[in-house]
Amino acid sequence: MTVTIDDIREAQKRIAGQVDRTPVRYSRRLSQLTGAEIWIKFDNLHFTGSFKERGALNRLMQLTPDEKKRGVVAASAGNHAQALAYHGGRLGVPVTIVMPEGTPFVKVDGTRAHGANVVIHGLDFSASTEEAKRLQAEHGYVFVSAFDDEGIVAGQGVCGLEFVEDAPDLDALIIPIGGGGLIAGSAIAAKAIRPDIKIFGVEAARYPSFTARRRGEPAKCSGQTIAEGIAIKAVGEIPFALADSLIDEVFVCEEADFEKGVALLATLEKTVAEGAGAGGLAAILANPERFKGMKIGVELTGGNIDARMLAVVLNREMVREKRLIVYRILGDDRPGMLSAMAAVIGGLGGNIIDVVHNRLALDVPAKGAEFDIMVETRDARHAEEIGAALKDQGYELRMG
Repeated sequence: MTVTIDDIREAQKRIAGQVDRTPVRYSRRLSQLTGAEIWIKFDNLHFTGSFKERGALNRLMQLTPDEKKRGVVAASAGNHAQALAYHGGRLGVPVTIVMPEGTPFVKVDGTRAHGANVVIHGLDFSASTEEAKRLQAEHGYVFVSAFDDEGIVAGQGVCGLEFVEDAPDLDALIIPIGGGGLIAGSAIAAKAIRPDIKIFGVEAARYPSFTARRRGEPAKCSGQTIAEGIAIKAVGEIPFALADSLIDEVFVCEEADFEKGVALLATLEKTVAEGAGAGGLAAILANPERFKGMKIGVELTGGNIDARMLAVVLNREMVREKRLIVYRILGDDRPGMLSAMAAVIGGLGGNIIDVVHNRLALDVPAKGAEFDIMVETRDARHAEEIGAALKDQGYELRMG
């Protein structure tokens, strides 16, 4: 069991002209924000929206004529599914994909649009994998793992090869870890060309399977995460064996870190990232001193996020920054009360988004009312200024 730089170079030749070579660009805004020199590889610009195309195509092109006729089956939360479906359709290979319940609609619809047979089964990736292997045994399909496959690892390694070719003086690459195929292949490629380059991984705190495996502990994985693309309960055997000695450090990030990464990529870099895709930036934001002054290659793995979820994330970030705030005010239930409060807020430049007028809360006097006024502000300082003005006018703020 091995994947070498020669295997990765062969994969690069095999898929050339069929998968986009995505750009690597310097981010001035994110560099100013973090204190590190940030170079982003925009794998969200692939036709199917993620890095998975390289590995999927490389593996499909290694099938025998008989295997192509029988078709392939895979379990995937979406990106491997779309890549396999798209390139399988191009090559005339039937594709069946098993997806966990709760997979974002954009990924389910994208997979079906490329012609794959989609089966929704299981609460998580592990249960979907079991169903995919059952279908393999029943129908004679070829099972194509999203990561635990040498052909997949070699294909994903083309990402690392392109990265160091396009930005040859990077100090480090930082790559999200789910099953481990991308970081394994990229580490092999990058280290072969630049033995001194550091390789950092990123995991979701709710699914730290690589970190647990390194420590010799059972992985404690559960719950929903915005980084569903790396929500894997067990890192792949092949990727772990290949990558463990090549990875310098793995950072485990909380949900808020991923959300902030998604929001900043949208607002500062003007690009859409899914939760896992923002993992590299999330780790830098959560550990600024560790990366300060370093020239970091950030692998933006994908951009397949539901529009609704993107809107939720952007609004939540506004709440964190107090650019969207709810002032809960206890007042008298009399005519003109709301108008007077609105005058204070509007006079200071606050934009009222929503008002909830509650007369039935039992901790509110019978002749009183509770007002929840959602206001858009410029920043946290502006929000505090409005809150102070409301208090100065005699209004009782319960929350601000």
